[in-house]
Amino acid sequence: MTTPQHKIGSGFGARSTAEEVLRGIDLSGKLAIVTGGYSGIGLETTRALAGAGARVVVPARRPEAAREAIGDLDGVEVDELDLGDLASVRGFAERFLATGRDADVVICNAAVMACPETRVGPGWEAQFATNHLGHYTLVNLLWPAIARGRGRVVAVSSGGHRRSGIRWDDVMSERSYDKWQAYGQAKTANVLFAVHLDGLAQAAGVRAFAVHPGGILTPLQRHLPKEEMMALGWIDEEGNALLASLKTPGQGAATQVWAATSPQLDGMGGVYCEDCDIAEPTTEPDAPSGVRPYATDPAEAARLWALSADLTGVDAFASR
Repeated sequence: MTTPQHKIGSGFGARSTAEEVLRGIDLSGKLAIVTGGYSGIGLETTRALAGAGARVVVPARRPEAAREAIGDLDGVEVDELDLGDLASVRGFAERFLATGRDADVVICNAAVMACPETRVGPGWEAQFATNHLGHYTLVNLLWPAIARGRGRVVAVSSGGHRRSGIRWDDVMSERSYDKWQAYGQAKTANVLFAVHLDGLAQAAGVRAFAVHPGGILTPLQRHLPKEEMMALGWIDEEGNALLASLKTPGQGAATQVWAATSPQLDGMGGVYCEDCDIAEPTTEPDAPSGVRPYATDPAEAARLWALSADLTGVDAFASR
């Protein structure tokens, strides 16, 4: 089933919070995995899901920092995971699978943004490797638990996907590196991943979505100098937010929580969501909202999946 990339009139919007979209939804007995679920919108996502009764597993690159941030939240556990290190991804997946538990929800939330040129693993560009390849590998390795859970996978993308499609002639930015172009490519990859995964997974009762959480000031901006954020018009000299469109972390977490749990999306998948609804397509490069067609193109999605499988050596659907 192909879901149209058009709004459904969810009744929620840009100012809805994670708690509001979960109102009336009981997640008791469900298990959610939230990468980076201890900082920014990830922490708000963890709080909201746990508050609705879910057991939440938070894989974290800095487990001690994660445990401190999570504090005494009931029903939350922390494990170690570095998305830029595939051995670490494999280790987490093996530990989780060994517990025999089902994964009802997986939210691929952790990310790096606009960092200085950095290489990880076998020389991969860090934003593409961390934001996309790490999550691609994680979901494929966890597939047995995800398939049993028959739930949803949510890839957290960004409006930044409009900055770049996949640069097929230089995916790892070896010839040239621009931090925003690399970020845009990685966020496009998140959308394409959800598109292709949904097509592969729906026969098992699993659906996948990509989401744009909105603009939120969180530790995601740690690589951006204050002067650059001022020049972008995000903050003033005192660090105060200037854009009226900026969301609180609770509002920023809402769309991924909605995509992961809302009965309004039953039977749907493979679409890009924003402001707690399915987004409209746009061809305008400077559009403030919507999804670019190259990010939802099934052919592009299949090509990226094949490249990801080749790079990582992992593909749970290879024999199907």
